[in-house]
Amino acid sequence: MITTDFSDATARITVANDRKLNTLGSTSLGALAAAFAAVPGTARAVILTGEGDRAFIGGADINEMGRIETPAQGQAFIEGVHAACAAIRACPVPVIARINGWCLGAGLEIAAACDLRIAATTARFGMPEVRVGIPSVVEAALLPGLIGWGRTRRLLLLGETFDAAEMERWGLLERVADDLDAACAEWCALIAEAGPAAIRRQKALITAWEDLPLSQAVAAGIPAFAASWDSDEPRAMMAGFLHRKR
Repeated sequence: MITTDFSDATARITVANDRKLNTLGSTSLGALAAAFAAVPGTARAVILTGEGDRAFIGGADINEMGRIETPAQGQAFIEGVHAACAAIRACPVPVIARINGWCLGAGLEIAAACDLRIAATTARFGMPEVRVGIPSVVEAALLPGLIGWGRTRRLLLLGETFDAAEMERWGLLERVADDLDAACAEWCALIAEAGPAAIRRQKALITAWEDLPLSQAVAAGIPAFAASWDSDEPRAMMAGFLHRKR
């Protein structure tokens, strides 16, 4: 089950299956993708989290995966994981992963698809797929850009579990906090202080950079910068900055 709270400028999407460590099956993966597609235009940021304090997302539903019998069924299932991750990456505003516990397999792929990651000190991370006879795939491909190739190989080939402090040292996490809600609120406040159009352009540009050679990534910034003056946002915000400076 996926629950949403779109009543504020900070939208909140929760994977609500605490009894099963917030694991995701085909139905809930589809609901997660739909929830991100429905984020209202008034939102300035999205917080993605898991119900309770035991797990962010404990992985894909192994009971459902255990019933897969053919490559076609396997493809259909993993396409659902990818669709959920793709919807997060396509969300036009920053998505903060509020990691409140176990973050395993597909859960770690979903966390990697988010823009920023804050974890509780008690959170635990792993990619144990090889231990149940399958490789880590789809958005696991984002991990080398976050933690490097050597650490990605260790995570995916050995199936070890790591604590939040180690994942922060590796670069997977931007922050470890005792009070997740306060930490998320602090970041959302900083996002709210920025120009809303600028934030959306910046996220789109960062996403584009991931797929572009360096020279093209640099060049892509020129029209993005120029397009900022399609509205009064730069003029108004710069005027306010100069007024405060005086």
